[in-house]
Amino acid sequence: MSDGKPARPTMEDVARHAGVSQMTVSRVMSSKGYISEKVRDKVLTAARDIGYVQNRLARGLRSEQTPLIAVVLPTLGNTVFTDVLSGITDALTQNGYRPVFGLTEYSETREETLVRDLLSWRPSGIVLTGLEHSGATRQAIAASGVRVAEIMDVDGPAMECAFGLSQKAAGQHTARHLLGRGHRRFAYAGSQNGQDLRAVKRLEGFRQTLREAGAVMISEDVSTAPSSMVEGRRLTADILTRADQPDAIYYASDDLAAGGLMHCLSNGIDVPGTLALAGFNGLPFLNALPLQLTTVETPRYEIGLQAGRFLVSDQAQEALPDGCVDLGFTLIPGQTC
Repeated sequence: MSDGKPARPTMEDVARHAGVSQMTVSRVMSSKGYISEKVRDKVLTAARDIGYVQNRLARGLRSEQTPLIAVVLPTLGNTVFTDVLSGITDALTQNGYRPVFGLTEYSETREETLVRDLLSWRPSGIVLTGLEHSGATRQAIAASGVRVAEIMDVDGPAMECAFGLSQKAAGQHTARHLLGRGHRRFAYAGSQNGQDLRAVKRLEGFRQTLREAGAVMISEDVSTAPSSMVEGRRLTADILTRADQPDAIYYASDDLAAGGLMHCLSNGIDVPGTLALAGFNGLPFLNALPLQLTTVETPRYEIGLQAGRFLVSDQAQEALPDGCVDLGFTLIPGQTC
């Protein structure tokens, strides 16, 4: 008995409307095999005209895999991970795959739940952020047999292949730069309650370099709030109300550092004469600030692009012995130190 709804268009309907074989439509939809641009356009136009939508899940059930790549990110609250996702998406769409993603908000438990949910869709691969994951997450991925790319960090062994930068080295490099400018008394401002493990590694590298130079870290303030300019401004105000004053503040991110700069400029604090500031990531919005922020620029798009290409390619990836591909970073001296 009909429920009154029109029947969904099928691949056979597309073939009839385009005047081609059903096999040709299948090749266009799966992006496999050679198809001329003229024929491809003809098939896609026919699909649009009749409202055909490919059933990718059904295709995946037949092959035990779908043309999906699961992407697990901490947040999209700033452009750090939107840049990474752009790189992943470009790599996947060029090869006939699509990303499906979830956000952990820096929670290991939430990551574990997301990974299990996403694996139930039988993706062809999965992207994880960082190198630290729960035993249950690792077990679920191993049992699934999918390829895995970890991103943003190379300070440790990868499950299969990791794409990123040495977070510890970035912290060390920033510390050496600030020390080279004559600074000796430091404060640190972070967020996310210390759950951003890449920021923790940068701080470890920063601390280590200060100790070796005989410099002092007089305070470390890590809030429970997400990273933002507002939070950076608040943290900076708190640090500067204390009797023991730093001559430089190292921030876990650029948005925190930008908020710190706004606080200083609003309160007549000479930057960098009285106080030096340094951030991390090299985000595009920094170009709109009154002073160029000293920061470390990271290759976020390239990290996503290479991770995506790795998951959809049969070619082996040239990696370090621990399975990591170090894409490096660039220190931007700026005007704030």
